[in-house]
Amino acid sequence: MTASLSSDSAAAAGDLSTSRVGKAATVSVLLGALVLAALPMVLPNYQVSVLTEVLIFAVLAMSIDMLAGYAGRTSLCHGAIFGTATYMTIWLAQDGSSIAVAMIAGVLMATMLAAVFGMLAIRTSGVYFLLLTLALGMVVWGICLRWTSVTGGENGLRGPGRPEFLNDHVSFYYVVFVCVALITLAMWRIVRSPFGLTMRGIRDSESRMQALGYNVPLHMFAAFTISGFFAGMAGALYAVFNNFVSPSAVALVLSVEGLLMTIVGGVGTLFGGFIGAAAIIALENVVSLYTERWQSVLGAVFIIIMIFAPDGVLGRLKDGFGKWTSRSSR
Repeated sequence: MTASLSSDSAAAAGDLSTSRVGKAATVSVLLGALVLAALPMVLPNYQVSVLTEVLIFAVLAMSIDMLAGYAGRTSLCHGAIFGTATYMTIWLAQDGSSIAVAMIAGVLMATMLAAVFGMLAIRTSGVYFLLLTLALGMVVWGICLRWTSVTGGENGLRGPGRPEFLNDHVSFYYVVFVCVALITLAMWRIVRSPFGLTMRGIRDSESRMQALGYNVPLHMFAAFTISGFFAGMAGALYAVFNNFVSPSAVALVLSVEGLLMTIVGGVGTLFGGFIGAAAIIALENVVSLYTERWQSVLGAVFIIIMIFAPDGVLGRLKDGFGKWTSRSSR
């Protein structure tokens, strides 16, 4: 009887702790959204532009996290998918298409590329998946570099510019803010859906999910394509933001930076993409003012985070808050 009571109280304490963590996460997300909505009112134009870039790259980081954190597959070709959407958007806009049509075409092109990459990569895992996606990304980079009649080669492509009502930095920021908010909500719904739970099961044990009757390759293909779709949305927004694209937009370094943002924020947290993007972009902008070796500083910061917060900043905060609520509920 005593053991049963103690077991019930422990379960109740666990439920209370989980509830508190969930409420704290909701409050944190809402506060973060309010801060992001208010910042452009007090920041100068350059910093508003940097903040816009943070939002766009947060979407790229979250798209990588959908695959790495929830499906257990780390991709090194999402930068190429992102850049493909950027190329297509600017190429069509340059050719006279409206910016909306160009962005939709860019996202569709990126999604189709992700579907092709997914079909090739889904039956591999671990280091083989990593190397295959790296090779696929390098193929895209080579095409963008050498197909000069379409991509402009090393000179890249320059777009016609934003529509007049988006020329103002603050106005454009709020358009991007609304788009990113809707994209984030969609991604959150997906990872919390039965499909997202299935992907977590595949991440933890593919053989067990196969034994339960799940079609693992089909789920992995869907996850890869969906994450590529969101990476394409980030690329289309970046095309309007930057109004220029070159082979560096599909280079390996972009995929690595996106993965770095995911790891810094916290793999499997989704919202950690915002923290990671803010940290990496802020470091790039601040440290590069004082030294040309800013990448070395970035590497040192990454090493420190891996030693003291291997689950990322948000993962560390989540664990710390969970432990604190567990103690307080006893």
